Amino acid sequence: MNPAFDFESAASAMAAVVAGISGDQLAAPTPMAETDVRDLLVHVIGLTEAFRQAATKEAVGRSEAPRIGPEAELVPDWRDRVPAQLKALVEAWREPAAWAGETEAGGVTMPAEIMAVVALDELVIHGWDLAQATGQQLTVRDSDLAVLLEFLRDTPPEGTPGLFGPVVPIPDDAPVFHRVLALTGRNPA
Repeated sequence: MNPAFDFESAASAMAAVVAGISGDQLAAPTPMAETDVRDLLVHVIGLTEAFRQAATKEAVGRSEAPRIGPEAELVPDWRDRVPAQLKALVEAWREPAAWAGETEAGGVTMPAEIMAVVALDELVIHGWDLAQATGQQLTVRDSDLAVLLEFLRDTPPEGTPGLFGPVVPIPDDAPVFHRVLALTGRNPA
């Protein structure tokens, strides 16, 4: 199966935001309740590797739910590790075999083509979370937003427990990125 989209743009955007994070911003709150920049970086390190392994299928049968919170350690080389892992994720999903069959990440099994969209969602939404927390901008490709809007379109108003908070009401004619954010429980304002 050929890749439905490429992760390069979303990965590069997140890498740029991570490069702009200073050490004194690690304790800054993010749009995710009770999650600071440090905790979110721990999550990003875990998810970038988990979704790379989902592409290669090496995690099938042995993936674990992500660790997040103050007890999870932020590796000292996070500034180098995040971009390296993002690059590896991009390359792994460029392989046609990555998109075929079922795969696993975070203890969840699903069709690989859906897992790829979940991975894209994680990169874009958490890239935005980090950008908001550190006073930066995140640029997202229109085609990536179209994929995410389609994926999130049927999110129930109460959100998806464990994934997204309640949908934030915004006008139907709001920019696509704002609608995507609102469907994940984030207030784009």
